[in-house]
Amino acid sequence: MAKEFSLLLHNIRSAHNVGAIFRTAEAAGASRVYLSGYTPTPQDRFGRMRGDIAKSALGAERMLPWEYAATPQRLIGELKAAGWQVIGVEQDERAIDYRIWSVRDKSLLVFGNEVRGISPTMRRCCDILVEIPMRGKKESLNVAVAAGIILFGTKLSD
Repeated sequence: MAKEFSLLLHNIRSAHNVGAIFRTAEAAGASRVYLSGYTPTPQDRFGRMRGDIAKSALGAERMLPWEYAATPQRLIGELKAAGWQVIGVEQDERAIDYRIWSVRDKSLLVFGNEVRGISPTMRRCCDILVEIPMRGKKESLNVAVAAGIILFGTKLSD
């Protein structure tokens, strides 16, 4: 049976990355996407759908429920109180290989800025940190690519 999971995108700057993550999250069966910080939302402040997100989301931004979390730490606290496990996807000395992470029934996956990743404050809010091992000379992946690997490379959608 599939697990319930949602995503929190915090301080992601690229609308194209946000759209690509929406598309992948919807395909993987996510229940919701939360956006926080300066992450662009599918609607602008006037309620118009953003073309730059729609271009890469291809309609997933209309299918998958989303909301803006003005205070992501409060959102995380509320979800934890409701039994959700909070998983930060980040390279960190405490991070474990994403392939050995034990998925719970309810999981919130946190993805951060394309360059700086998840801030130390947000990392402390996470129950666990997971990372994708790098074998080449590059030390990181594009955040949308990393989201795809995590969403389809774990037992979230089994």
